[in-house]
Amino acid sequence: MNATMPLDSIKHDPVMLDQILSIISPQHGGIFVDCTFGGGGYSKAILKHPNSEVIGIDRDYISKGLAEKLKKEFPDRFNFFSNKFSNLESLVNYDLKPKAIIFDLGLSSLQLGDKKRGFSFKSEGPLNMQMGENNFSAYEVINKFDKKNLANIIKLLGDEKDGKLIANKIVQNRSKKPIQTSKELSLIIRKAKKYYRYDKNPATKTFQAIRIFVNQELTELIYGLIAAAKLLANGGVLAVVTFHSLEDKIVKYFFNLCSNLKKNPSRYFPIKKNKFDFFKILSKKPLTPSKKEIKENSRSRSAKLRYGIRNNNQFNFPEELIKKFDKYFQLENRNL
Repeated sequence: MNATMPLDSIKHDPVMLDQILSIISPQHGGIFVDCTFGGGGYSKAILKHPNSEVIGIDRDYISKGLAEKLKKEFPDRFNFFSNKFSNLESLVNYDLKPKAIIFDLGLSSLQLGDKKRGFSFKSEGPLNMQMGENNFSAYEVINKFDKKNLANIIKLLGDEKDGKLIANKIVQNRSKKPIQTSKELSLIIRKAKKYYRYDKNPATKTFQAIRIFVNQELTELIYGLIAAAKLLANGGVLAVVTFHSLEDKIVKYFFNLCSNLKKNPSRYFPIKKNKFDFFKILSKKPLTPSKKEIKENSRSRSAKLRYGIRNNNQFNFPEELIKKFDKYFQLENRNL
C-alpha cells in the first residue's frame, strides 16, 4: 500500500455513531453495508455484535489497508470492496437483502489529515484532492480548465458568490507558473476574495467545489442512493450523514420523492399513487449531533442524519431525481 502517513497517527471518530446504531439495530443481527468505510468506525461497532455481517466499500487506498486488518479479525463476517459506492449494485448481491445501508459523506479525518494529498488549506504537498478511482486531480482542473468552466464549478459546487473573481485570479496566476500546492491555491483565493469572515478560511467553498468536481461526489451520491433503494430488504434502513448543503439537498429531495412524504399536487385532484414510494420516513427533520459530540469532535458540527425504512413496494427508477439535479450531471461529467 502506498500510504503517505502512519495509519494510526490520526484519530478518526465516526460521526453520530450512537444515533446510527440505534436506528439500524445491529444487536439483532443481519447484513449491513458500510458504503463509506473510511477508518472503519461504523463497521467495527456493528461487528461487535456476533450475529452481524458487514460489507465495507471505499474508494480510498488508505481505507483498503485498514479494512485488511479488520478482515483478519473477522474473516467470516467482514468483506471489503475497494471501489466507488456508485457501483454498489454490482458489488452487493441482490439476494443478500441488507438490513441497513449507511453513507457517511464528506472527507474523513484520514484524508484531511494527510497533508500530502492536498485536501487541507495548509498542505504544501501536490494539489491532488483525489479520493481514489479518479480520472484527474485538482492540479489538472486548476491549471487546465478555462476561466468560464472554473467559475461555474466554483459557483455551483461551492455556492461561492465570488466564483468569477476567484477563477480570474487563478488564471492570472497560472499564466506565470503552474499552481502546484493547496497552500498556494488557498493564498490566491484569499487575495481574490474582497470580503470574508476572518474566523473562516475564505478558500473553504472553493476547495469544496474543486474536491466535489474531482471526485464527482454529487453524481456518485445520486447513483448510490438509487442502488441502495433497489438492494435493501423490506424493513431495511437507508441512513445518510451529510456535511454540506448540496449533499443534504439531494438526500432530502430523494427521501421526499421516494417515500410516503410526496404529496398530491392539489387536494382537488384525485389521489395519485406515488410509483416511487420506497421508504417510510419517520421525521422530515434531520437528526443532528449532540452538544457533547460536537465538543468532543468538532468535525461533527455540520453533520445531518436522514434515514428511511424500505417498504415492500416494487422498485422503479426515479427519473425525477436525475432530472432535478441534471446540472450536476452536466457539470461533473465534463472532461478535461
